[in-house]
Amino acid sequence: MGPTEASPIVNRYQRLAEISRDLASTLNLDVLLLRIVEAAAAICSAQAASILLYDENKRELRFEVATNMDDPMLRGISVPVDSSIAGWIVTQCKPIIISDAQKDARHFGLVGESTNITTSSLVGVPLVAKDKVIGALEAINKQGDGGFTQEDQDLMLALGAQAAVAIENSRLFQQSDQIAELVHELRTPMASLNTAVH
Repeated sequence: MGPTEASPIVNRYQRLAEISRDLASTLNLDVLLLRIVEAAAAICSAQAASILLYDENKRELRFEVATNMDDPMLRGISVPVDSSIAGWIVTQCKPIIISDAQKDARHFGLVGESTNITTSSLVGVPLVAKDKVIGALEAINKQGDGGFTQEDQDLMLALGAQAAVAIENSRLFQQSDQIAELVHELRTPMASLNTAVH
């Protein structure tokens, strides 16, 4: 390897650094989620990737976005926390590599049936922001020879850490936007009343 040629692992980490910069510049949650799953599929050479977000109050895990999701009706499908791989990732707060998902008792097949993709191999990581699990990021069906590796898992963990922060920032931005809009709506009638009184 010459001095100007980078190894495949270096190229993958350079790609991850580019993705991280891209995620930091996006506050639109829908755009952000799509960029994250596209990045996960690309850096792991996977057929598809998806994000499931966790609502701790409702103890509910929802399928939010996938690279192969053409039907918007799939968004929001509830995935059982107690009997799914994503649920295991969220409750255990641990990454996982599965070489044959069809033989795993935790595999939840409804989303795969809806997207017409059979999950064989899978790598998944928790999305953790401020010491709280907010969801799971999964890549499925490693392309080429072999299954997902420890290197794939490490890249997904690095991407997941960046993604969780970006998702939380996006949520906070949306909340502040909604509060600003509410304040504006409250001020308008108050200003009218104030003018009428004087």
